[in-house]
Amino acid sequence: MTNKNKRIWQLPFLIILIIGTVVILKKQAPFHTDEGFVFGTVYKITYQSKESLKQEIEIELKKVDNSLSPFNPNSVITHINHNEEIEPDSFFIHVFRLAEKIANETNGAFDITVAPLVNAWGFGFKKSTGVDSLTVDSLRRITGYQNISLQNGKIVKKDPRIMLDCSAIAKGFGVDAVASLLERKGIKNYMVDIGGEVVVRGKNTQMNKWRIGINKPIDDSLSLNQELQTILAISNVGMATSGNYRNFYYKGGKKYAHTIDPRTGYPIQHTILSSTVIAKDCASADAYATAFMVMGLDSAKAFCQKHPDLDAYFICSGEDGTYETYFTEGMRKFIVGQK
Repeated sequence: MTNKNKRIWQLPFLIILIIGTVVILKKQAPFHTDEGFVFGTVYKITYQSKESLKQEIEIELKKVDNSLSPFNPNSVITHINHNEEIEPDSFFIHVFRLAEKIANETNGAFDITVAPLVNAWGFGFKKSTGVDSLTVDSLRRITGYQNISLQNGKIVKKDPRIMLDCSAIAKGFGVDAVASLLERKGIKNYMVDIGGEVVVRGKNTQMNKWRIGINKPIDDSLSLNQELQTILAISNVGMATSGNYRNFYYKGGKKYAHTIDPRTGYPIQHTILSSTVIAKDCASADAYATAFMVMGLDSAKAFCQKHPDLDAYFICSGEDGTYETYFTEGMRKFIVGQK
């Protein structure tokens, strides 16, 4: 048989293969993208499903807000901060236990009892009345994760003035909560993004790994600059970034960033400008990213070496306004673009 005849003989099979592929693709569920505003930021959720789940997603996000938002006057955390009788819900208990674990691991670099200090410095849910060294020393006496516990389903404080701020873990948990909803719906391909905190599973709309950018840490309080430092290709992980380049103010010619060191009571002054963490879930990534900002580069690097289940990418201030980067060996496999 000549090559020409072979090609003619194979043609029907090729046509059948193409038609079959088209039919299969048409049978696949489409991707939906839902967007909105939650937790003081925007969310964007892309998922492959036969139907839109936006209403159920927003119900889930509302549950998280009702549990963990200190800006919500009726939330569980607000009642606890006001020392009102309330039994914490499952969301609050999960986040409290995780926060307790990470606080222990990081020797207090992550600590959700930092609320009075965050408020005093003007970055919290109460208006600042000014801060000086005496104020800081006073507030440190009612700060410390060892001074609060969960006993028999109730929060127990050693001092009633202790207040909680879960902002460095709640957004990541909100991402996890939506991801859990999608999992319960049997959805295998999705990306949940709330203000840059992300969980990705399966494949994107092009049936490849999800591509997520890490922004350059440019002073940008309005979040207008989206210039990328690095692009990652990831799947089946949670990712979060903490940085001081969007939430800060200047006073007396000095810059005050929003990340407060719970151990000293003062805004951090390290060279790390941006800390990105990849973990098995977004709440953990969120908390560790904040802890690493507090620790500083050397301590954060040492911590990552002892915890190979975490991967991190740090952008630091270098000489003459340049950026210096450090990333764990495990992070290398995710990087597909560097600026």
